[in-house]
Amino acid sequence: MKGSTYRRCSCRDPKTGKELGISCPKRNSRNHCTYSVRQELSPREDGTRRSFARGGYGNLKAAQVDLDHVRGLLGLADSDDPEGTELIAEMLAEVSRERSPLPEVEETRRRLNSGQDLIGSLTVAEWLDRWLAGKRIRKSGLNRYETDIRVHLKPRIGDRRLDRLRVSHLSEMFTEIRDANAQILEDNTQRRAARDELATIPWKGAEHRARRKAMKAAIDEMPPFRRITGPATRQHVKATLRAALNDAIGQQIITFNPAAHVEIDPVRKPKALVWTDERVAKWEQTGEKPSPVMVWTPEQTGAFLDFVAEDRLYAMWHLIAFRGLRRGEACGQPWSETNLDTHFLTVSSQLLQDGWEVEASDPKTESGSRVVALDDDTVNVLKHHRERQDKAREEWGKAWIETGHVFTQEDGSWLHPGKVTDLFERLVAASGLPPIRLHDLRHGAATLMLAAGIDIKIVSDTLGHSDTRITRDIYQSVLPHVGKSAAEATAKLVPLQRKVEAEKAARKAAKKQKARKAAANEADAGKGSKPKKNKAKAQAKGSKKATHLKPKN
Repeated sequence: MKGSTYRRCSCRDPKTGKELGISCPKRNSRNHCTYSVRQELSPREDGTRRSFARGGYGNLKAAQVDLDHVRGLLGLADSDDPEGTELIAEMLAEVSRERSPLPEVEETRRRLNSGQDLIGSLTVAEWLDRWLAGKRIRKSGLNRYETDIRVHLKPRIGDRRLDRLRVSHLSEMFTEIRDANAQILEDNTQRRAARDELATIPWKGAEHRARRKAMKAAIDEMPPFRRITGPATRQHVKATLRAALNDAIGQQIITFNPAAHVEIDPVRKPKALVWTDERVAKWEQTGEKPSPVMVWTPEQTGAFLDFVAEDRLYAMWHLIAFRGLRRGEACGQPWSETNLDTHFLTVSSQLLQDGWEVEASDPKTESGSRVVALDDDTVNVLKHHRERQDKAREEWGKAWIETGHVFTQEDGSWLHPGKVTDLFERLVAASGLPPIRLHDLRHGAATLMLAAGIDIKIVSDTLGHSDTRITRDIYQSVLPHVGKSAAEATAKLVPLQRKVEAEKAARKAAKKQKARKAAANEADAGKGSKPKKNKAKAQAKGSKKATHLKPKN
């Protein structure tokens, strides 16, 4: 296809207003005219011609550079690729009409090969909408992605071009989130102070009523109480964006993922702590928990299970306490996957809470689908629970809702995970034991298994963790006596001289003590035998005397 550069004079006849063109007397001046380019494109489907035309170049060299650029774009489509040829021709025709900059050759090549639109630029918001619409995950996960996109990503970086998103843009976004947190905390403090002041104003008296009215009006003008975007939420926002951009790379829309390289504050997950006597005493005095994640000792766990022995859901508390099922897994456990004869159950489903709605779902992770061994006592507890459930089914008759779940409401319908948590908290408060969350009961099961010396791999598999590192990270602190035993075993490996001498002295002292004790026992034995001998002699002498005094016949 033909293409050319040419000079053009834009001077006009002052009388007619028409361009002078080649008749301009100044045409031969070196810097008077501008240069233009024209490149023929493939004809439209109806046979009409189209071309790329652009003018206003100050010199021939600049015009030739753009003409070569256009020809480079045309060369992206093979001669046997009519679809590609049509797409590039349409793109160049629109660029010519809109007088927009020529797209880069390599960028156009990438878009052409990946099946993207050659015209226009995809924004972050447009891609996030497209990405979210194509996700096929459970509803709760989808809602979490949607919240991250709607609340944080779109308002701050949604209008940026996807292919021009940089690490610096994301750093600025997270800085804005931190600044917004500071403002929220300040607003919350002011509103709380105003409410406290309002509470101190008496109700009686015209002056007090006027002051209260003014204070209420001021409070209404203040921003409402809001939650800050904490470290865990910021990490989740980053993870959402990173996943979306990874998919964009997979579709060859972009080649670099800035979310994989932006640095934000790390999340420090709380470690599980055991309710020792000292911590319990402090809690009783102050009402404060040492950590958000607290674990009962075996004695405390046993006390709780004894306290709830008559509760309708006792078997569920027992199962979570000993086998570490998650709340949703316990609520969704079916009888069909619970084999009490072989002492195994298979975790294959769960009930999830989305808002206040409940939905059935697969386990949390692939490793969440697992087989859990049951001890004899747990099997007996579940058998007793099944008998009670069979009796309840008979009592309800046709009103019974058959779900096939091990743990249900009184009428057989699904348990609501949120209500289960509320019930557990009420039972813990009534028991008088130090508080733990329902999920901490699962942590307690892990701690008990580790305390029993069970291999970390078996504990991880029982809990449904995808990696043993997760188990180690969560359960750095186990029961106190387990840690003491480990410390003693470690200390014995180091042969310190002072310890050797102390042990020798202790053995020597023990040996002397033993010798003294043996001597004392021997002395006591000797003293005890003489009275017996004298007594025997006295009895013999008395017998002889009695014989001597016996009268003769």
